[in-house]
Amino acid sequence: MAKRDLNGKIVAVVGATGGLGREIAAVLSERGAVVVGANRSGGSDVVVDLRDSEAGQALVDHCLGAHGRLDGVVVAAGIVAFGDLADTDDVVVEELLLTNAMGPMWLAKRATPALSESQGFFVNISGVVADTPMPGMAAYSASKAAAAAAFEAIRRELRRSKVQVIDARPPHTETGLATRPLAGTAPKMPTGLSPRAVAERIVDAIQEGEAVVTADAFGS
Repeated sequence: MAKRDLNGKIVAVVGATGGLGREIAAVLSERGAVVVGANRSGGSDVVVDLRDSEAGQALVDHCLGAHGRLDGVVVAAGIVAFGDLADTDDVVVEELLLTNAMGPMWLAKRATPALSESQGFFVNISGVVADTPMPGMAAYSASKAAAAAAFEAIRRELRRSKVQVIDARPPHTETGLATRPLAGTAPKMPTGLSPRAVAERIVDAIQEGEAVVTADAFGS
């Protein structure tokens, strides 16, 4: 398979102002892509709240209106919560599932026509907990595992359209997300990976035509 050329490609990065999204946007730009930043609270090209099922359409419409095409989407937005499930409020569980699982699925649905036209790519970052659920993070692990399962199926559904679907599962990364949990307090964790290194590996996966980037593929 030929290496995907990113030069001039229109790529939307959701979570573009976050610790990892910012680095992914930078790497994409360095490799020639035109990045459209999207963020829940503003400060980027488009406001996208993954909890809103129609938010993805606004992002697609912006890209098509401003650039005439959409070649790729990277979802680098997400939330985390800590604590045993028995002690976790129902609204927190719902928020995790909406943002980490339903939101990326809704966005993929809205982006599919444009990505099919361009034979582009869609990247979701589910993380290592999709494979290795952690005690004290049951709801968070479930939300990421749900997303990983969904994108495995979506990959097969879009195979004929030649849309590359990637599920990236990096281990703990120093994005600062664990210091801003929706609920609970993060357990003590070893130093995580550099966001820049993780971003470069994800963009490599886009260019090399990979489908699932497991935790061990990120090195240490």
